[in-house]
Amino acid sequence: MLRAPPVLLLLWLVCGCLSPPGAGAQGAPGTQSRGFRLEQNYPNPANPDTYIPFILEESLFAGASPPVVSIRVVNMLNQQVAIPKAVGHPRGGNVPVLNLRYTEPGRKVAYWDGRDLRGRRVPTAVYFIILQVGDHVEYTRISVTAPRRRSRLLPFFRRRGDE
Repeated sequence: MLRAPPVLLLLWLVCGCLSPPGAGAQGAPGTQSRGFRLEQNYPNPANPDTYIPFILEESLFAGASPPVVSIRVVNMLNQQVAIPKAVGHPRGGNVPVLNLRYTEPGRKVAYWDGRDLRGRRVPTAVYFIILQVGDHVEYTRISVTAPRRRSRLLPFFRRRGDE
């Protein structure tokens, strides 16, 4: 009988049982809308880059000033890892979504290339995407996997029919 190593069990417990940072911030299903919604990123798990869709509803634009939007990627310790870039924003395609004003409602998309603030690839782990519009926050969980590397030994282990 095969048994999982204790490390895998520990990882499962940590990733599955810990609540995300700011767990009290997300509203329960059935509560009134805040005027925005964070959708699940795609692809998930990210390998290593991903797109982060979110919706800004018409009710956010009823006030005098347009909403200010921020998206952050944080790790399990709530340490900021990255700031995704806006896709299709009027200011350009490579603008960080940090205190960024949107002038019209609708479905918006942010892009994260899987790199941290210093430009290095993030390790395989569970992260959280935090969307903040004004004083309200929503979050979603994201899994990041490292890109597969080709083995240098692969040519030595080919089957005869693969050539």
